[in-house]
This record gives sequence, structure tokens and C-alpha cells, in this order.
Amino acid sequence: MTDKFDVLVIGAGAAGLYTALCLPEHLQVGLINKNTLPVSASDWAQGGIAAAIAPEDSAALHVQDTLAAGAGLCDLEAVKFLVGQAGACIDSLVKMGVAFDRTGPDLALTLEAAHSRRRVLHAADTTGKAVIATLTAKVLSRKNIELVSPAFALSLWLDETGRCHGISSICGSQVKWLRASAVVLATGGGGQVFAHTTNPSVSTGDGVAIAWRAGALLRDLEFVQFHPTALSKVGAPRFLISEAVRGEGAHLVDSKGYRFAFDSHPSGELAPRDVVSRAIFRHLQKTGEPHVWLDLRPIAVDRLRYRFPNIIQVCADWGIDIFSEPVPVTPAAHYWMGGIVADKFNQTSIPGLYAVGETASTGVHGANRLASNSLLECLVFGAQMGLLQVEAGKPEALADPLDAGEILEKSICRKDIEAIEHLRVELPNLVWQSAGICRGQRDLESAIVQVEIWRQEFASLPLSQALDDLLPGQIIDFSPADAENSSILRNWGELANLLDIGYLILKSAAFRTESRGGHYRVDYPLTDPDWCTHTLISHCNWYKSAAVSGRIED
Repeated sequence: MTDKFDVLVIGAGAAGLYTALCLPEHLQVGLINKNTLPVSASDWAQGGIAAAIAPEDSAALHVQDTLAAGAGLCDLEAVKFLVGQAGACIDSLVKMGVAFDRTGPDLALTLEAAHSRRRVLHAADTTGKAVIATLTAKVLSRKNIELVSPAFALSLWLDETGRCHGISSICGSQVKWLRASAVVLATGGGGQVFAHTTNPSVSTGDGVAIAWRAGALLRDLEFVQFHPTALSKVGAPRFLISEAVRGEGAHLVDSKGYRFAFDSHPSGELAPRDVVSRAIFRHLQKTGEPHVWLDLRPIAVDRLRYRFPNIIQVCADWGIDIFSEPVPVTPAAHYWMGGIVADKFNQTSIPGLYAVGETASTGVHGANRLASNSLLECLVFGAQMGLLQVEAGKPEALADPLDAGEILEKSICRKDIEAIEHLRVELPNLVWQSAGICRGQRDLESAIVQVEIWRQEFASLPLSQALDDLLPGQIIDFSPADAENSSILRNWGELANLLDIGYLILKSAAFRTESRGGHYRVDYPLTDPDWCTHTLISHCNWYKSAAVSGRIED
């Protein structure tokens, strides 16, 4: 396998795939993916892609809706750029062959919460899958893109000047270093740090964690969007019931059929996601019931079959006939607004390191993402990587392979494996209970203490110490027959990242003493004008930075 690329793209969701395709074709690109293609949150996306392309819509209205959802923390120029590039990105996908739904010759548009117009393009209720399938086929046909899979990025490789020159990674039967003149982090979110999430198992916050450990500047990690309607069925995963269902007319009701969401907001089920999630959370606390219900029967049967075949099938697989009964739902962690600070060209605070998609904080989402702006962000900012000009890195000598047998024999024992498995269960439960939909200082501080203890225990594991001592260029080479060791190493790496992002979310949530967007404090329930600022994290320091939101210009 090649160990030197012009550009390494870490992650193979919409952001990573589109970035790889948009990079100049004369560059050799390595695309790192933890699993076989495709497994990503983008692949699971149901709703669609927002774009103001209808005659009755406008970019100004899309900007206005995005700013309103972002609760004062959007970057106006970034939002204008996002919205302004939407049409071109949709044209690009159509030319690639993405089969969006149509009404006659025109692209079909639907309404989602907090949008003032119907502007969400879709491919039934599997839009993400349609986009990912098309992008994957294009990537696999490109000669300048090498898929490195399965592979897991462990850390960034910085030279003495602080410039990024590659990564250390688990690749097949090796822990090795991959060199590159530029590294793009497109690893998605970190939903797996919460016990209840709509995210796939690969969403372990890898990009944010490894960037933070390398010293990159992070922003607004307390802002997590909880999707109001995830399937709540014993034994079933938290399958997302798309917001588009409510846009098409589904009702959110309690066990008595009462549409309680209107008690919290005049838009009821179509209020912003954080409002609807809190409405459900409070109603469940009040009633003591395990879930509420999403009733799809107000939608015409033909329309329901046409728009939501996947939701119909998944619900049927779990014994729910949506044509005759409502679907039990509860909120679940869905999208992380914060991330690695990145500019319009995706450059982070570390030279040679870029971030695209949910991993990045570009300013387009603020404190609460507008529905269906996430896939759009992946495309718009992924396209920016077509402007990348890489600097030739100096040659680095690779050290001799280490004795993997000796390292693994000393580093991996049953007790440590059990400790890793135990923390992987306990951490998400703790973060969900303390930094979930509603948060309070006492719970946050208690959770921070516990996570700090767990991080110290994790750092003392022999395996942690062995991999921390790995020098740039050194390789651990073990037999391909030792697949179990490869799995253990990946579990270790994911837990390292989850512990770090759990700590970062908790600390950020405790730092912001107000409620705004996706961050709600029961002890500070009001939005405070003095907190219309960003939370910046520079390694272990938290501080405020002036928000850069603004008014729409006439």
C-alpha cells in the first residue's frame, strides 16, 4: 500500500467523498475509511438538501432562515456563501446522476421545520444514500484516488514547525504512518458519545479529537442538536424518522392524541428541532411515559408510499404499521454544530490541516443547524478543496518496524480489554444523563470529574502508553492472522476519542451559563445577550470570542 500521498482525506461520507472528487486531478489522494464503503451519517440522511431554487424562494430567505435557527452565532458571510453556492452544487449532483424526485420536469421540493419555503430536494426518504452511492461510484472510477480501507486514523503527524505532514493509522495488519502534503479531516460527528443517537457506529468524533490533541483551535462544542423523532422500540436502534414526515403533515401526539408541541411553540411540530425536542422531553417528564407518538396517518396514503418507503419498511420490520398506528418516538443526539475552526477554504489553525463537513466549524450553523443544511455544507465546502495548492513536504525517513509481538504481548491483556469495553458503555450513558437535552451545573461538574478519572485510567493502560510512545515513521507490523488485535486497536482508538470529546462537550456545556440553540441549561433557561459569543477551546483553555453574526443586508 502507498504510504505517501499529496492529500489524505480522512472520512468517506458526503464531505470526504465530494472533497476527494473536487481535489485537483493531478494530485494523488488517499481516502481513509474506517469501514467498507459506504458507512456514514450522510448515507443515513433521509430528509434532503436545502437549496433556494424555486421561483417563490430566494437566497435572502434561505439566509434569513439559517440565521434565525443559528440563534445569533452564525457567521453571516459564511451563511451567504453556503446559500449562494447551493444551486451550483445541486447542478453538479444532477450531472453526476443523483436521481432526485421530480414533479414533472422540475425538481421536487418539500418543507421542513424552520424553513419559510419549500426548498428541500429529496430522493424519496433515502436522499443521503442516493448521494453517497453516486459519489462512491465516481470515487472508485478515479485513478488518482486510492481507497485506504479499512483504516483508522490515530493521530496527526506534525513537524517541528507545527505543520501537518500526515497521520498515524491502523491499516490492515499495521499501525503505521501515512505521509501527505495536506490532510483533510471529514470524519463527521460524535453522536456515539451519547447513549441515544441517530448516528452510525463510526461517528466517534475522531477528527475533532485528534485535531484537539494536536493543538487545533475548536469552537462551540456545547451545541449538539437532538433530533425530536427517533424510533423508540425495545431492541431497535434509534432509527431517525425524518423531519420531512412532519413537513408533509404528520402530527406529534401523546398517548391521548393531544398535539402537545403547540404548548411550547405556535409552529407545533414544525418548530425548530431544539424546541420540539425539549417539548417532548418535558412532556415525558410530566407524564412519566416512555415515549410520544408520531402519527403519519394525516398524510395521504399514496403520498406516504411515494415519499417514505424506507421509513415504512423499517417500521414494518419492527412490527409497526404506520398506515394504521402511530410510531413511538423520542429525541436522540443527531448533529454536532461545533467542531474544528475552519475558514472559507477549510483551513484550520494548523498549517496543512483542513476540515470539511460536520467535523468543521465554519460558522454556517451557529447554535442550531437549519434542517437539510448539513449535506449542503458538505458539498459547498468540499468543492472549495478544488482550489487547494499543496506544498511539497520534505522527505521523512521511516524508522524500522517494531517488534509487534512483544508490544502486543506486553500491552494487551484480558483485563484491559474488559476495561475498554466497560468504558465504551458507561461513558455514553453518563454524557446522555448530564449533557443531554437539558443540562445543569451540578450534573455537568459531577460528570466532568468522572470523565477525568476515566481518562487518567485509560492513559495508564499499557496499550495507551505503547502507542503514545510511537515515534513518527515507526511501524508496528503484526500478522494479518491477528485480526482480533486489529479490532482491539480500533476499539482502543475510538474510546480514546470518545473520552476526549465527552470531556470537551461537558466542559463547554458547563462554561456557557445560558440557554441558546441546541444548548439548554435548566439552571440558566434564558438566552443571555452577553453570551452572544463563541466558545473557543485552545487545547485545555476555554474562553469567549465575539460572535460574527450580522443582519441581512437589503
